[in-house]
Amino acid sequence: MSDLIITGNLLLAFLLGGLIGWFREKEGRAAGMRTHILVALGAALFMTASIQLAAAHAGADPARLAAGVVTGIGFIGAGCILQTGSGVRGITTAASIFITSAVGLSAGAGFYLSAITGAVLTVVALEVIREVEIRIIKTKPRE
Repeated sequence: MSDLIITGNLLLAFLLGGLIGWFREKEGRAAGMRTHILVALGAALFMTASIQLAAAHAGADPARLAAGVVTGIGFIGAGCILQTGSGVRGITTAASIFITSAVGLSAGAGFYLSAITGAVLTVVALEVIREVEIRIIKTKPRE
């Protein structure tokens, strides 16, 4: 994997994580742009390192570091979820962090179409579906 490709992969993860985080940020959510950028960038770095290690050492499994990222993000996501008196908060934040890590892993692996499509669909889920909930299903907007 060339230095230029690695740089492009990391930049893509940065941009896509920022895109997802921007939509969370404008809603005033705790996990905003910086959090999502760091999650995507960290996942991309782990994936890039994993691919490079596999290339340098015969028999190394590049999926092992990716699996570790998924596990680690699961713990971070679990910390975002809070039970309140009448319900649960933070599930969408946990899910957005989880999908952002998947976008970062895809970008880090060089799967650009998957990364971009995943990020775009995430934004659709965060924005368009939210509007459908509010306007059509008549769900109350969350503060």
